Formats: sequence, structure tokens, C-alpha cells
Amino acid sequence: MSLFRDDGVVLRTQKLGEADRIITLLTRGHGRVRAVARGVRRTKSKFGARLEPFSHVDVQFFARGSELVGRGLPLCTQSETIAAYGGGIVTDYARYTAGTAMLETAERFTDHEGEPAVQQYLLLVGALRTLARGEHAPHLVLDAFLLRSLAVNGYAPSFGDCARCGMPGPNRFFSVASGGSVCVDCRVPGSVVPSPQTLVLLGALLTGDWETADACEARYVREGSGLVSAYLHWHLERGLRSLRYVEK
Repeated sequence: MSLFRDDGVVLRTQKLGEADRIITLLTRGHGRVRAVARGVRRTKSKFGARLEPFSHVDVQFFARGSELVGRGLPLCTQSETIAAYGGGIVTDYARYTAGTAMLETAERFTDHEGEPAVQQYLLLVGALRTLARGEHAPHLVLDAFLLRSLAVNGYAPSFGDCARCGMPGPNRFFSVASGGSVCVDCRVPGSVVPSPQTLVLLGALLTGDWETADACEARYVREGSGLVSAYLHWHLERGLRSLRYVEK
């Protein structure tokens, strides 16, 4: 019998029995963890209110054995709120749909339970904080999070130099299968020709240049979101269900 403590973001919840829930969290030290929270669906449970999606919490787990992730699900025995980002997200449709897509993305990129994914965890916390504060347009925050998630997982796209031969950019063509921008000699069937401003926008989102991103015209933002979505779907091999509801 062992006790574990970790910081985590609640990704989703599932009903279990009459009063319990299975809570899926992305934690700092243990990666993605599923745990049972008993009695949290009861009306008088204050514990349950802290374990809702978008919540950043300090959680204590009780597990059988010396490992947090084992044969059976651990119990979530205590929870303290670090930041309740849901309050600034769920009241606005655009923020809510963007936030839901972030949570689904984080879960998809951490498909092996118990494996630490610190960069993904920090990206998610920062993106939810920015989204809840309303500092930038929700769809821009989402696209920035998706691009950086791809990057920390080894799929960083190129928006300048050719992704295949390294020819200095800007380059006209963009190929999802090739890894981003490609030159005229490296273009493959299915390559598209996005606006130069769109590639500048995507590069700004990837590097955190919010001054450039916030000033971009809506038509380039829409085109950029389409490229990000296609690139993400290619590497995840299947789409995100929540992306269809995101306002552009």
C-alpha cells in the first residue's frame, strides 16, 4: 500500500457506480493517470467540485503496491485546488470548445499511462491559464497549443526552410506528409500553396510571437487553422472529435 502526491490537470471524468467517478488527469510526475474518486457525485461532496475538467489540482493517490499505475486503479483520496481554470472557460462557448480540444489533445499525446510527460503538462497548464484569462483569441491559443504539442512530441512542422532538403525559406508549398514547407523541387502530390501571411502566422504561434499573431487578418487565421488541423490529424492518425465544434 502506497501514497503518492502530484500536481495534475483534470482531462475528463466518467461515471462509476451510483456516486463515484473515474478521473483522468495529466500529472507533472507520473504522466497520464486514471484514478477512482469515491462519493464525488453526491450533492454535498465538496471534494468532487475540485475534480472537474480544466481544474489544476494537487492530488493524493492511494495505490496497492509500489507503483501508482498498476493492475488496479488507484484511489484519489485528497484534492486541493491550485487553479480553477474552468471558471473562466466554461462560461464562454469559444473558450470552452477550444479548451476541450486542448484536453483531448493532451490525452492523445500521452497514451501510455504512468509515463512522465512534463513538457506536455507544462504546455497544457500554460495554455489553460492563457485561455481562462482571455488574453488572446481562443482559436489562436488553441492553434498555438496544438503546434507546440506537436513540437514537444517530435513532430515540429517547418514554416520557412524546406522540410525535406533544408533550402532556406520562405518556400511556396506546404505538405503535411513532408513535415511542412517544401521547395519547388521537393514538393509532392497533395502539396498546397498557402498565403505567405498564413505561414508567418503559424511560425509566430509556434514561437510565441503574439504581437504578430494577434494582428493577423481573419482569412489567414482560418487558413492557418485548417493547416494545423490537417497536420495534427496526419500525425495522430485519426481526428479529434472536439475540433469540429471549435469556433473559427
